[in-house]
Amino acid sequence: MLTTPERHLIDKPGLTTTVPREYVHRAALSEVFLTGWEKSGNDAFTVTAQWPRSHSFYTPEHDKHDPMLLCETIRQCGMLLSHTAYDLPLGHQISWSRVQYALNPQAMRIGTKPAELSLHVTCSDVRTVRSVPTSMVMHIEAVRDGSLLAVASIGFTNYSPAVYERLRTGRSDATRLSESAPMPPDPVSRSVAGRQRRRDIVLSPTQERWRWQLRVDTAHPVLFDHPLDHVPGMLLLEAVRQAGHALDPSSGGALMPTSMDVSFNRYVEFDAPCWVEAESVSSGIGGARRSVRVNGLQGGTFAFTATTEMTDMSSV
Repeated sequence: MLTTPERHLIDKPGLTTTVPREYVHRAALSEVFLTGWEKSGNDAFTVTAQWPRSHSFYTPEHDKHDPMLLCETIRQCGMLLSHTAYDLPLGHQISWSRVQYALNPQAMRIGTKPAELSLHVTCSDVRTVRSVPTSMVMHIEAVRDGSLLAVASIGFTNYSPAVYERLRTGRSDATRLSESAPMPPDPVSRSVAGRQRRRDIVLSPTQERWRWQLRVDTAHPVLFDHPLDHVPGMLLLEAVRQAGHALDPSSGGALMPTSMDVSFNRYVEFDAPCWVEAESVSSGIGGARRSVRVNGLQGGTFAFTATTEMTDMSSV
């Protein structure tokens, strides 16, 4: 006959929680979307995630989840596995070099409960120094309810605190730099950016039609969940999305960035303006989809370059 403690263990249902926030470099528990991980092969893993039906910044549109929520999930996946599967010490800096994704917009539909995702990850080009990973590429297939939601890849480099401090040459004090950042300039209109809230707009108008100043609000509760010493990659991806929308604001907010390919060439700093330029690219896609090229320039050099495919969801 089972004792009471043993019976309690058998009857207790399986419980789900998020991974520790420290593993994904987040301060707020509400911004952690990953729920677990396991090894599935040589340099292969399965990571689980859950998306809320609504979010304060990754705002659902056209009854579908925001693709930037996918990007944040990818970002967290890279950090989680770096720390847990490859023993990267906490406190090391992880810097993106390239992010790519392509998604199925129909699989982004919001259901009657939070979306449960499985991310099948394969790591390649893993480089280490004294058994600590210094760089790698992660290839990801995101599956939802047995259907492929997206394919993605991220390439990144890891820096120890000492190496990062030398690399940043006096710019590694995140709290000081965040607090001393200039006030953000006035934003473009909500209709141009395709965002409902002024605070979420990351572009500011200039005298040139398809050129904007990057708008950096270091008090933003999601983009700056904690102090940073440079403009975060997620803000730059949001700039790509908003620039793509700004080329055709007449769509009324129905445009979704169904794919992106972004290369990060240097850190974007707080103390100098970063200019965002966009142009439509003739790609023969036609119909509801069009390709857009977006560049970010700071100090006369390309800080990031990107292409994105904007899909008119009213026609899908």
